[in-house]
Amino acid sequence: MNMYMIITIFSFILLIAGLWGIFEKAGEKGWKILIPFYNLYIWLQIIKKPIWWYIFLLVPFINVFVILLMIVEVLKCFKKHGLLDQALGVLFPFVYLPYLAFSKKEKYSDPTKQPPVIKSAVREWVDAIIFAVIAASIIRIFLIEAYTIPTSSMEKSLLVGDYLFVSKVSFGPKVPNTPLAFPFVHHTLPLTESTKSYVEWLKLPYYRFPGLANIKNMDVVVFNYPDGDTLSTKFQSNASYYQLVRSYGRDAVWNNKQYFGDIIARPVDKRENFIKRCIGIPGDTIRIIDRTVFINGKQAQNPGNLQYKYLVKTDGNPINQKNFEKLDITETISTDNNGTYELTLSEHAIEKLRQYGNVVSIEPVVAPKGQWDSNLFPYDSLYPWNVDNFGPIWIPKQGVTIPLNMSNIPFYKRIIGVFEGNELKIADGKIYINGKESSQYTFKMDYYWMMVDNRHNSADSRYWGFVPYDHVVGKAVFVWLSLDPKKSLLDGKIRWGKLFRFVK
Repeated sequence: MNMYMIITIFSFILLIAGLWGIFEKAGEKGWKILIPFYNLYIWLQIIKKPIWWYIFLLVPFINVFVILLMIVEVLKCFKKHGLLDQALGVLFPFVYLPYLAFSKKEKYSDPTKQPPVIKSAVREWVDAIIFAVIAASIIRIFLIEAYTIPTSSMEKSLLVGDYLFVSKVSFGPKVPNTPLAFPFVHHTLPLTESTKSYVEWLKLPYYRFPGLANIKNMDVVVFNYPDGDTLSTKFQSNASYYQLVRSYGRDAVWNNKQYFGDIIARPVDKRENFIKRCIGIPGDTIRIIDRTVFINGKQAQNPGNLQYKYLVKTDGNPINQKNFEKLDITETISTDNNGTYELTLSEHAIEKLRQYGNVVSIEPVVAPKGQWDSNLFPYDSLYPWNVDNFGPIWIPKQGVTIPLNMSNIPFYKRIIGVFEGNELKIADGKIYINGKESSQYTFKMDYYWMMVDNRHNSADSRYWGFVPYDHVVGKAVFVWLSLDPKKSLLDGKIRWGKLFRFVK
């Protein structure tokens, strides 16, 4: 049993013990707190709230707010009307409620017999704001979070300017590594370039609560950028620090502050949020042959809105810009003055373009097998891969032991040395883990392979490798708003046909 499970069980026992004592101080039998559903009814009776509150206790997400309100009402029964008391009660009920229950000086008072408490308008607003911040933070951390699509990596499945909800409960919410942080801000304070929005003197180890489901192939997943543990303040996560080091050298990256800025580190929960499609789950073998993805030797089912780059040649007459907009083609490059274009196209757009009288040919842009892109994982000439011909590569699975040698260590050295916290050293053709020569390794965690739907226009696992399970944030589930960043409000900024849709 891990530490978090022990803490959770102990906290739950303390909370139940506190409510047992409070029930008895209010004139009810303490054992009633042990009866599911009935205990909530008795609790409402004690704080003198109407029975219709019970309906909201049965509604997911809403019940979190109601429980917090019920805790505040319990505090009022003990004449705890101060802002500090109520904040402590909401944040630490497993401590505060037992104190009220078992302290002889704390007396229960029927709320209907208490004199009304008069608060100033300022105090009313402060109470409301603090409660809202606490409640919203709990929902954001453990239940559901709003997210905005900043890049075209998932087009046309998700568009730049889509506002969506990410479910934390789908794969299980994580306890934040840095719990003390400015509310509703990810890693940098507003109006600053690099000021941290969190403090690191209090850090919690990784723990994930049980989720509703496991990650499946083709799920759209939000996760913390695996290469984002170290980064340049100038480039942020737009360029991997490790790629900058490979390109410019470590000394240049660390010493040229004018170009690279400061080099900083971030804990897992404060690394940039990325959104991609999960192509490979633990234990899968992924291979890409001439753009086609194979999972365990079988051709993968393509997302309906998959896009690649194509060379489109015309008879010399240009394609009207309005036709690009009509076909929803957003990435266009005119390669010469003879009517040749490099376009990012979906199958639907290709079918429509073939019907244009001035379009002569549409040819896919495919990097040939053996043409090595040194920017791709695992950055080793033993594996001369590119974005269109990649692999095979096996996705690590928790508990599986593999042999280690100089041929496969490029795939797993970051997992062993960084993600799983071992001391890894390679010397004289031998591999040392925690000071001992090792010829095998057992993975402590599951890993995933993430790719984009816009296959030629975004960095994904082909560039930075595996995504550890402790980096997974949640599942993208629902788009509630879609705004075109290139248009004004009067010029069709709101994409009405893209509102209120589920993510597929």
